[in-house]
Amino acid sequence: MSEIRVLTIREAIREALAEEMTREPTMFLIGEDIGQPGGCYKVTEGLQRRFGADRVMDTPISEEGFVGIGVGAALTGMRPVVEIMFGDFLTLAMDQIVNQAAKFCYMTGGQAKVPLVLRTTMGAGCAAAAQHSQSLQVWMAHIPGLKVVMPSTPYDAKGLMKTAIRDDNPVIVFEHKMMYGLKGPVPVDEYTVPFGVADVKVEGSDVTVVATSSMVHVAIQAAQMLAEEDISVEVVDPRTLKPLDTETIVRSVKKTSRAVVIDEGYLSYGVTAEIAAIIADEAFYYLDAPVKRIGAADVPIPFAPVLEAATIPTAQVVVDTVKALFG
Repeated sequence: MSEIRVLTIREAIREALAEEMTREPTMFLIGEDIGQPGGCYKVTEGLQRRFGADRVMDTPISEEGFVGIGVGAALTGMRPVVEIMFGDFLTLAMDQIVNQAAKFCYMTGGQAKVPLVLRTTMGAGCAAAAQHSQSLQVWMAHIPGLKVVMPSTPYDAKGLMKTAIRDDNPVIVFEHKMMYGLKGPVPVDEYTVPFGVADVKVEGSDVTVVATSSMVHVAIQAAQMLAEEDISVEVVDPRTLKPLDTETIVRSVKKTSRAVVIDEGYLSYGVTAEIAAIIADEAFYYLDAPVKRIGAADVPIPFAPVLEAATIPTAQVVVDTVKALFG
C-alpha cells in the first residue's frame, strides 16, 4: 500500500507540476509573478529555483499576450501550463482561448493539437471585490474543444492536474482561491485522476446533492447537519464539468429520488441549470420532488465582507433546500 501524506491543495498542485516537469522536458510554466514570487497564492513557490527561469517564466501584465504564447507553444509540440492569476481575467484572453485554442484541432481535421493547461482561480470570500471574485467556469464549459476541471480536495487536485498536463487538448483548471490551504491525504506513489469520472464523497439514500469545488465541502457540512434529523444525503462531486459524468449523477438520483445541485457560479444560466436539466431528462420518473438549484446571487460580488458572504451559498441554505423537498 502506498504511503499517505497530508498535503494542502497548494502543495498537491505544486507537487504535480514538479513531477510532470521532471517527467516531461517540453513542459514549462508561464504567468504573472509565478517565478521568484511563487505566484499570487504561492502555488509555484520554489519551482523557478528548481527548474530555471527558462521553464518557469514571469510575464508582463498581458493575459492575451501570454495565453497566446502558450497556444503557440502548444501548437509546436510543447506542453505549457499558463497561470491566469484571477479567473475574472479570462475575459482578457477570450479570443486566444475560445477562438484559437479550442478550435485548432477541429479546423485542421485533427492535424494540429493544443496540449495547453490553463490554471486559474475562482470563488469569493476574500474581499477582493467584483473584478476578482467571480466563478466563470460555465463560460469555459460552454465551449466545444475545452475541458474544464474543478478539484475539491488535495488528492483530486494533484491527480487531475497530472491528467490535464498529459492531455493533448486544452484544459482549464479552476482552483478555488479560498481552498489552497485545505488539507487532505495524498499518496506518495504515482497516480492520476481520470477526467469524466465523478466521485461520491458521501454515500446516502434520501437525497442527492451534486456539488462542485468549494461547494462540495458546504454540501458535506449540510449532510452532517441533516444526518442529525435522520435525512441521509449523498454528495456527488463531478470533479470535471467537461467531460461530465452524467452516469454517476443519474444513478445516484435514481437511488435517492431527490436532487439538489449547488455551484458557486451565478445561478442564472449556470452549471446548476445544465446538471438539473440532465437529471430531469434522464431520471424524471424516479423523482419524488422537483430538482432544486443553489448558486451565487446574481449580483456583482460586493467588496464588504458581510455583503459578500450573503452572495455565497451556505450549508444552512442547503439544509433548508433539502428539507423543503420532503414537504
